Amino acid sequence: MSQTEATANPSNVVRADVPIKQKGAYGAGTLTLNLLPGALGVFSFFLITAFGIDPFLAGLLGGLPRLFDALTDPIMGFITDNTKSRWGRRRPYIVVGAILSGVFFALLWQLDPEASQAYNFWYFLIFSLIFTIGNTMFATPFVALGYEMTSDYNERTRLMAFAQTMGQIAWMIVPWFWVMIADPELFDSQAEGVRTLSLYVAGACIVLGILPGLFCKGIDSNKMENRAEISFATIWTNLAAVFSGIKKVFKNGPFVRLCGATFLVFNGFQLVASFSFFIIVFHMFDGDYGATGSWPAWFSTISAITTAFLVIPIITWMANKWGKRNAFVISTMISIVGYALKWWGFDPSNPWMIFMPIPLMSFGIGGLFTLMMSMTADVCDMDELDNGMPRREGTFGAIYWLMVKLGQALALILGGLVIKLVGFDPGAASQSAETMINLRLADIIIPASTAALAILVMWNYDLTEEKARAIKAKLVSLRGEL
Repeated sequence: MSQTEATANPSNVVRADVPIKQKGAYGAGTLTLNLLPGALGVFSFFLITAFGIDPFLAGLLGGLPRLFDALTDPIMGFITDNTKSRWGRRRPYIVVGAILSGVFFALLWQLDPEASQAYNFWYFLIFSLIFTIGNTMFATPFVALGYEMTSDYNERTRLMAFAQTMGQIAWMIVPWFWVMIADPELFDSQAEGVRTLSLYVAGACIVLGILPGLFCKGIDSNKMENRAEISFATIWTNLAAVFSGIKKVFKNGPFVRLCGATFLVFNGFQLVASFSFFIIVFHMFDGDYGATGSWPAWFSTISAITTAFLVIPIITWMANKWGKRNAFVISTMISIVGYALKWWGFDPSNPWMIFMPIPLMSFGIGGLFTLMMSMTADVCDMDELDNGMPRREGTFGAIYWLMVKLGQALALILGGLVIKLVGFDPGAASQSAETMINLRLADIIIPASTAALAILVMWNYDLTEEKARAIKAKLVSLRGEL
């Protein structure tokens, strides 16, 4: 049955509010979802300085697990879509995955600075791959659970806005990990700081990560038809079904647009994410780390606070008033203006000016995940209408976050390339004026350009509120409420 057959009266759809306890639990999971990769990124810096890993090998340790992740995500999406249990399709995996993620994150960082480079490399790589499995077991069903916690068009945006607001707490905390680990008054060495702090991060992620598995409610999977059997005996049939499901997902036009726009906005943002640190240190403080102090950490923390408590509520209001697609276009345009203001914001004569572009810049990432995850939930309804049961929230979530991870991996590679191309000298105490001008231009032009391209990609996105409600009404008339 096609989308055009969804002609039922949208007014017949009952609004499904998510209780505040469930929103809070899902927000705690989103905090965990952000805290683990955020801490991983900060701690990875110390692979070189605290544990003596060669920079090239450290890059491999960052990239290889992401490639492995690209394989595990779609498989986990298929498994959770087709699971049958008394606790539902998602919740058992979320609880077990949160525990495994925390345990193996802590083990991952118990490196020995006195051990050989080869030993630390293989220790970290092996535990990274194991950690990736545990994190995939948590993250993929967790994202899928959010798509199915409500069937209401606007409540989906409110849920994601609430969750993203809580998730921003991770980005308020993470920048200070670097400050804490490097503080000799807190730890005798950077290695001790990494090992100790990883235990606290792991414990927080376990406690917070299991909450959505305990308290959040998804759809009633007992009514789910046509689910595949998950067992060792059907492993090859299941793998074929995984690839078949991926093909169907990429035939969904609106979803492809969501993935394309996400890849562009997030890749552009991540590619220049580290540039602000270099610009603050070498442009504003002429390479003096002592004078730089905690300005970079405050820049990141204020960005997260602004996103959580100013930008996301405004974006939610825009989405409810003008629709999700229009809210995305407007918020992305605002972010482009914010990127341009960075030219005047990074002023050596007045460090406080670094906070000036933040309110506008924050509309980019703040709008991206709040709106895109809400729109992906709408797409899952469309997919069920076109392709029938079982619903594939897990597969859609896995493919969507695969685009995020691929964008992040590409950004890590290209970011280093851009720094090299602008003439940055890592061995110099200060950088030339030409180098800093080129780096500052790249810091503005790259994210502004990818954001503009994302607007073009989303310009003809046509899964409006009217169509989404009509699809939901048609589904209810065919199989009842889930």
